[in-house]
Amino acid sequence: MAAMIKAGIIGGAGYTAGELIRLLVNHPDVEISWVNSTSNAGNLVADVHQGLIGETYLRFTDETPWEEIDVLFCCTPHGETRKFMESHDVPESLRIVDLSTDYRIEDGTHGFVYGLPELNRKRIVRGATRVANPGCFATAIQLALLPLAKNLLLNSEINVTAITGSTGAGVKPSPTSHFSWRNDNVSIYKPFRHQHLAEIRQSLKALQTSFDADINFIPVRGCFSRGIMAIVYLDCAVELDEIRKLYEDYYSDHSFTFVTDKAPDLKDVVNTNKCILHLDKIDGKLLITSVIDNLVKGASGQAVHNMNLLFGLQERVGLTLKPSAF
Repeated sequence: MAAMIKAGIIGGAGYTAGELIRLLVNHPDVEISWVNSTSNAGNLVADVHQGLIGETYLRFTDETPWEEIDVLFCCTPHGETRKFMESHDVPESLRIVDLSTDYRIEDGTHGFVYGLPELNRKRIVRGATRVANPGCFATAIQLALLPLAKNLLLNSEINVTAITGSTGAGVKPSPTSHFSWRNDNVSIYKPFRHQHLAEIRQSLKALQTSFDADINFIPVRGCFSRGIMAIVYLDCAVELDEIRKLYEDYYSDHSFTFVTDKAPDLKDVVNTNKCILHLDKIDGKLLITSVIDNLVKGASGQAVHNMNLLFGLQERVGLTLKPSAF
């Protein structure tokens, strides 16, 4: 039997860490060696992530014993991973999956590969050691558009409205995350200026170097906990049947992204690592609906997927999850 992959986690108290631990305690090839959280050191992990009661008896630590792990997951706030890497003597050979924004732009200042498997799987499998996990909105929107970019069909401005659950804002309370404000409410934020636009553009240009159109992105806060629905439309002269074939071809050898004839519901993907895409054509406009779970496919599930690729495992291992559809 192959040796277990030993994992360490920093930033262990947040939503993505809780979700990651939930996935890893059920992963047949992984053992969690330690979960670092300076503010919770000594406390039981299940006291913070109560859904893990009975699943793990680990305690948080404020130490980072590198010799005990093969892979490090960084569930740190944006800006904190880079600070951590610069202030700690992290072994060169350690595989790292970073869930923050810090290394998503491949600008030559670091050795992280952008970790969207449906775009960069070969690069991740063939020798990468450090992976920058994509943003949640970025994941949903890129998966809606990659087959078009591959076939050089992004030649008009792209319009996106995407609604996300409250867990996307993180565990730290803010005025817009209180139940009494968020419940029974919808609001937009960061219109046309969301931070995920840079990584989306980077990926689309990697497939279609001529792409320079505007991406008009309106993010929306939804009054539910989990999930993202991205509604994308653009001008496209190609017939729907032909477009559908391009999408089927692009995702045919990928394990988590599926094209469906039925307009998807958010609940079709919540609690899974799936992305479901639906295509429609109306008066010269191509309409693409993309749904994911922001904490799984948009964060921790994709991180496990990337870990599977880094260690040469079958990519679905530990990620065959049932949607909480009712």
